[in-house]
Amino acid sequence: MLSLLKRYRRPLIVGALLLYPLVAFLLSGRKGRDPNPIDRAVIAVTSPVQQALTASIEGAVSAVRHYLDLRGVRQENDALRLENLQLRASVQALGESRTENERLRKLLGYAEAAAGPEIPARVVGVNPVAKLLSVRISGGEKDGVFRGMSVVTPDGIVGQVIRATGSYSDVALVTDPQSRVAVRVQRSRARGTAAGAGNGPLKLENMLRTEDVDNGDLIITSGTDGIYPPGLVVGRVTNLEKKEHGMFQGADIVPAVDTSKLEEVLVVGSPYSAMAQGSAAEGASK
Repeated sequence: MLSLLKRYRRPLIVGALLLYPLVAFLLSGRKGRDPNPIDRAVIAVTSPVQQALTASIEGAVSAVRHYLDLRGVRQENDALRLENLQLRASVQALGESRTENERLRKLLGYAEAAAGPEIPARVVGVNPVAKLLSVRISGGEKDGVFRGMSVVTPDGIVGQVIRATGSYSDVALVTDPQSRVAVRVQRSRARGTAAGAGNGPLKLENMLRTEDVDNGDLIITSGTDGIYPPGLVVGRVTNLEKKEHGMFQGADIVPAVDTSKLEEVLVVGSPYSAMAQGSAAEGASK
C-alpha cells in the first residue's frame, strides 16, 4: 500500500489540490462564508494549473475544428480540381471536333469544285518501314479506289495508290524516293520533274538551264504523267541552283502538304486507274 502511495504520490496530490477548490466552493455556497487562508492558498496554487488545463483543452478543440475545416476545404479543392480537369478535357474535345469539321468542310468544298470523281478517305495507318514512305487509307476497290489513282488534299498532292484491296489501299507518298511527278512552274509554264528524296523537300529535276525559274515559284502538276490531274499544287521552289555548265538546273521543292500530319484525303481518278478498273470489270464478266 505504501509503495502504491509513493508511486502515485504526485498525481494524488495534484488531484486533491484540484478537487479541493470544487469542494470548498460547494461548501461555501451552502454556508456563505468567506474563503479562509487555506482556501486562498489552494486556489492560488491550483488556478494556474486549471488555467493551463483549460487553455490546453480549448487549444485541442480549436485544433480539431481547424483540422476538420481544412479537411473539408481539401475535399472541396479536390472536387473543384477534378471538375476543372473534366471541363478542360471537354473544351479540348470540342476544339478537336471543330478543327476536324473545318478540315472536312474544306475537303468537301474541294471535292464539289473538282471536275472528276472524288473519293474521300481517312488515313488509318502509316508504314513504319523507311524503305517505302506510304500510308494506308480507309478506301478500297469496293469504294472505287484502284491502283494508280492519285491522292490529294485541298492543299496539294499527297501520293499515288500502289495497292488496293476490298476496303483499304496503300498510298506511296510524293516524298518517297521512288516517286516522280511531272510538274511545271505556274508562272513561266516551264516543265520539269519533282522527285521524292525521303522525308524533306522534293528535288526539282529535268528543268532546262535556260528555263525561267526563281525561288518562291509555285510548282503545280502538268498532268503529262497520266497520274495527277493538271494544276494541282506540289510546292514552292527553294535553294535554286543555276549551274554554269550542263543542260539542267536544280532546286528543292518544299511540299505544299505535310505528309506527316495527314488525316483525311481525296482519291481522284486518272487514265491509268480508269483502264485498270475497266480491265477488272472485263475480267469479272468473263
